[in-house]
Amino acid sequence: MHIMEGYLPAAHAAGWFVASVPFIVAGVVRLKRIVAEHPQARMTLAAAGAFTFVLSALKMPSVTGSCSHPTGTGLGAVIFGPTVMALIGTIVLLFQALLLAHGGLTTLGANVFSMAIVGPWVSWSVWRLGSRLGASIAVAVFFAAALGDLASYVTTSVQLALAYPDPASGVLGAALKFGGIFALTQIPLAIAEGLLTVVVMNALSGRACMADEIRVLSGDVQ
Repeated sequence: MHIMEGYLPAAHAAGWFVASVPFIVAGVVRLKRIVAEHPQARMTLAAAGAFTFVLSALKMPSVTGSCSHPTGTGLGAVIFGPTVMALIGTIVLLFQALLLAHGGLTTLGANVFSMAIVGPWVSWSVWRLGSRLGASIAVAVFFAAALGDLASYVTTSVQLALAYPDPASGVLGAALKFGGIFALTQIPLAIAEGLLTVVVMNALSGRACMADEIRVLSGDVQ
């Protein structure tokens, strides 16, 4: 994730951008609906965006052309659903590319697809499954954030493998190699992100002005 500027072939960069656009458009529609129906949610939206920006800006080197770091998208996915996180994640990644030289404009579509689309959808799905199975909020949030983080990196491994398949073992072999190297740093980071997301979720839910809002939004059908 956060594949650097110019690292992907032009056709791959364009393809991931096209694949991401429908999700971003849906995110705009969903965000307008949230603000219209729950005007008080603006502060929580800002908190989710800031959480994503800060966590995903903390990077450590990993595979050549990429890096490992938390994603921060699990919190927003649990509260607002995966659709709106496509838009929030895109804004975060755009600002990081322009202001921090983290990621890039040509690889924006690929980075959005892994971090702002796949990750949030996995987080939200795990959250909903955990809720239906009767898991506590803390347990459901932990696994939602941690598995969403790992899903982003699995997606990035596939993206890199498609662009640079292994001469001997092809795309599958390259994906396993990229994923194996990512795992050394990403599994501990995913666990840490899960724990931190639980702490932040508890802090937000502990505020009387946000508790009911979060309960309504996180229970809404996305």
